[in-house]
Amino acid sequence: MRTPLFKPVLLMASLLCTAALAHAQEAATPPLPALPAMDWEAPPLQPFTATYQALYKGKQAGDATMRVTHTGGDQWRVDMQVVGRSGFASVLGLNLEQSTVFENRNGTYVPLSQSTVRKGLFLGKKVTGTYDWQAGTAQWLGDLKKERRQPIPLQAGDQSALLLNLAIMRDARPGGQMHYRYVDVGRVRQHDYQAAPDTENVPVGDLSYNALRVYRTNGGNDETILWIANGVPTPVRILQREDGEDRIDLRLIEYQGV
Repeated sequence: MRTPLFKPVLLMASLLCTAALAHAQEAATPPLPALPAMDWEAPPLQPFTATYQALYKGKQAGDATMRVTHTGGDQWRVDMQVVGRSGFASVLGLNLEQSTVFENRNGTYVPLSQSTVRKGLFLGKKVTGTYDWQAGTAQWLGDLKKERRQPIPLQAGDQSALLLNLAIMRDARPGGQMHYRYVDVGRVRQHDYQAAPDTENVPVGDLSYNALRVYRTNGGNDETILWIANGVPTPVRILQREDGEDRIDLRLIEYQGV
């Protein structure tokens, strides 16, 4: 796996001078060519399997696997499985499986169904949801509070939790802003993100990525930060912070096309 490289764009300050001096400079030297904007190309939607190291407060806590598969026609599926080590599973809510079936409608990701399975030593919880676009509602059933089993009116562009990752990969540009409505497990939330103006070096295990930092701007004390790299179809790092401290940290250790 080769880490993509980027060259930063150099910004040049203009000099204030008299008209005579400017005219003389123009006569003496040819004008400088315009500097290109940073090359940034969103990865196409494609099948892949990515493996993450999961840390909790900086300590190894488990592993996670994200998988995108093409199930035929316009239909796709994204899955996330997180397996916690003994002692961390109950703290992190690990031993978790999530999936979303969706359609790719000319670059727009439209969720069709969603499921969440949380496994525990003494109990397990399962929740399934359906996005009924014809009826204009989404609804979840299973181990949920009564109020979260009520139908939710849908809006164009609504995303599940897993689809947010793919949407950010598709939409992020240096310095850009992104706005999504999260509709998942009986809840609706607005998610707003900001991308940094330039890339930064992000060490992940034995590798190093030149990656763009994308962070949620309206999460309050619950921060979500993703780093994405050109040519990599999945975030190279996903960090959740609470009250200014690192909590759950997923770091990419391997990915491959399917």
